[in-house]
Amino acid sequence: MFKRSLLALLLSASASGAVLADTVKEFDLSPDQPPIVTPPNAAAIKQIPAGFKFAEPGTFTVAVSGTASPPLALLATDDKTTIGSEADTARLIADSLGLKLKVLQASWEDWPLGVSSGKYDAVISNVTVTEARKQRFDFATYRQDVLGFYVKSSNAISEIKQAKDIAGLKIIVGAGTNQEKVLLAWNEANEKAGIAPATLAYYDDQAASTLALQSGRVDALFAPNSVLSYAASLRGGIKLVGLVNGGWPLKADIAVTTRKGNGLVAPIHTALEGAIAGGQYAQVLQRWGLVVEGIDHSQINPPGLPD
Repeated sequence: MFKRSLLALLLSASASGAVLADTVKEFDLSPDQPPIVTPPNAAAIKQIPAGFKFAEPGTFTVAVSGTASPPLALLATDDKTTIGSEADTARLIADSLGLKLKVLQASWEDWPLGVSSGKYDAVISNVTVTEARKQRFDFATYRQDVLGFYVKSSNAISEIKQAKDIAGLKIIVGAGTNQEKVLLAWNEANEKAGIAPATLAYYDDQAASTLALQSGRVDALFAPNSVLSYAASLRGGIKLVGLVNGGWPLKADIAVTTRKGNGLVAPIHTALEGAIAGGQYAQVLQRWGLVVEGIDHSQINPPGLPD
């Protein structure tokens, strides 16, 4: 909810002139935007288990949860085609496996059953690897789970990367989120070190939040990087000054999710590795402004966050 409302407030403020656009990128949101394709990957195709039954023969069926989280997932200008970085990542895998692609919209609550029952071959929907989920699903990583600190472009703040960097700042953050947990832990560390803590600002009103940032009443926004990166690229007026892994102090990974033990994770992993080496993966990240969330190689079932 916070991700959607924060994007909305940034875009609405830009439309009213509150956000000054300095670096603006035009995103192609048409349903027929040129696809980023990969050639068939013989090694990946060979790893598909003999006689494997896809949800739909000859097709890689992928569930994407929600279409109101740009740039991860959104509807194209035809109001029915799902586009975004998740759909583009799915295409890289489908092409590599020599399959057609079918992207379905699924609620976050429904995808676990959909994958377990074989309704979907995989979920590509910003799913973080956890130890509990690893008991039921297999994972092939494709992005870092990253939180971002953003400030007004004209703000003198140039870097926020550790507890001491937030001392005395006023920061907008979503209640009950991972980023709030980070800030609370950093505040505790600062107080123990005799350093002024940050003030956490919780805004229910979108216009008030944007006005607070642009007028200087707050110093920064701290939220999932993807939504703020998209807003910064689309409208300008804000800049990235720091990244924190979403699992801080541990490492959190975003991964393609498949049914446990069905053998599909290996060819997906090989497909991702091929797309990374071939440069198509980087093209997807560049298209959607997610370069800072990229990985050098995919991993199968890495250590997950504890529950």
